[in-house]
Amino acid sequence: MPIVRLDEATVRRIAAGEVVERPASVVKELVENALDAGARAIRVEIAAGGRELIRVKDDGCGMLPEELPLAVERHTTSKLRDFADLARLTTYGFRGEALAAISAVSDFEIASRPPASGHGARLRVRFGKPGRVEPVGMSVGTIVTVRDLFATVPARRRFLRQDATETAYIQRVLAALALARPDVRVEFVVDGRTALATPGSGRLVDALAGVYGAETAASIVSLEPIESGEIAVHGAIGLPAVARANRQSLFLLVNGRWIESRTLVAAIEQAYHTLLMVGRYPIGVVAVSLPPDRVDVNVHPTKREVRFADERAVAAAVHEAVRRTLLSHLPAQPPPAVTFSPLEPPVIQRRLLVADPSRVPPPPRVISPAAPETGEA
Repeated sequence: MPIVRLDEATVRRIAAGEVVERPASVVKELVENALDAGARAIRVEIAAGGRELIRVKDDGCGMLPEELPLAVERHTTSKLRDFADLARLTTYGFRGEALAAISAVSDFEIASRPPASGHGARLRVRFGKPGRVEPVGMSVGTIVTVRDLFATVPARRRFLRQDATETAYIQRVLAALALARPDVRVEFVVDGRTALATPGSGRLVDALAGVYGAETAASIVSLEPIESGEIAVHGAIGLPAVARANRQSLFLLVNGRWIESRTLVAAIEQAYHTLLMVGRYPIGVVAVSLPPDRVDVNVHPTKREVRFADERAVAAAVHEAVRRTLLSHLPAQPPPAVTFSPLEPPVIQRRLLVADPSRVPPPPRVISPAAPETGEA
């Protein structure tokens, strides 16, 4: 087969497969865009596990009408200007692929209004084919609506799980972002019912109550902050009494970005050593802060993983913070009093006698002292 140049529609769909794995990927990208836009309140609404509808509304800075067509093109972004900016990146997004990827595999609509404008503008992109920008009345911010996700990619749509499972994936994404930004009000509506809500008070304890529930949050304690060189660790962890049967309720943040790291999870679980039963896992949020140039965020298509300049040092700091916090909040366990030892000599003698009488040493022979000699008169 000769080498040919792929058409733009095929290129967009292939690229979408790397960025958009499932509805939760769409929600993550859209909410991170809202956070980068300075939103203080974000509402996410879904239907049918995100297959039929995903709508994300924020009160961020919005976009101008002429920016909307550019926003849905590949590799267009307001987050950086050249490759060197990656070394000091502080935003969630940076590649400029999310909106282009999502609009390539869905019936996509974006409406936005900046504060200085008296009205907003709307653009609809049907499976990669953009329409015209139209004026629309709306409040300041951005509303992104995604319908019929993967309708033109039946293979990907078939591999999606049941609605309840996909909804759980989305809720976990929103829980992580809500804990990362307790100063932002987050609301999650599933088929018309509110499934998660945080007040945006700026207090982590309020965000924990919104994510885990007030009863569980009462058993989550603040981490004792650790600063080790350029590494700082803070957050909150659950006491052993509220451990879960899986790892889905533990969240890791690096410079405010939700990540996954087997090394850091292992460090946290090791800190719980002897405190958790087998098959139980800790809950909470552990946040690591370090200079942007000490962590590479450009190593995974969905920015799920990062690479540390010194991963061992980060893991050690996390372990120390968690272990120190647990020891300060749990009562000291005195060593058990030993009243009987199965290895005392009489016990050993009896066991040997039962097993093999010939192995039992004979009792020591007692020698009576010799009687004094008496002479005859």
